[in-house]
Amino acid sequence: MHRDKIYEYAVIRLVPKVEREEFFNIGLVLFSKREKYIRAQFAVCPRKFESMKTAIDVEDVVANLENFRQVAEGNKKGGPIAELDIPERFRWLTARRSSIIQTSRPHPGKTNNLDETFEKLYRELVL
Repeated sequence: MHRDKIYEYAVIRLVPKVEREEFFNIGLVLFSKREKYIRAQFAVCPRKFESMKTAIDVEDVVANLENFRQVAEGNKKGGPIAELDIPERFRWLTARRSSIIQTSRPHPGKTNNLDETFEKLYRELVL
């Protein structure tokens, strides 16, 4: 018998000009406290990035996103925040901030398969 797994997810957004509040979706982070699960993935489309007419370097954005992923995965390369437990890391990653990398508010859901749900949401919301 499969039991439903409760999860939360947030869309990772790139906001090249924070003052204009324009953004596009570049990734997803999904977590389940009970299942001790967290996963983050991103993809930056250079063409979309260039269309935003910003002085920010795409390589810098990718480096920051790699750090975001390191924190999500609990990798020591992500610094002290990466050493927190999974729910604390998710809350830190999804905290409101005014930087070029932001997340949507967390959204809840239920699923039988967290990986399948992640892939589905990633395809629908990011790709």
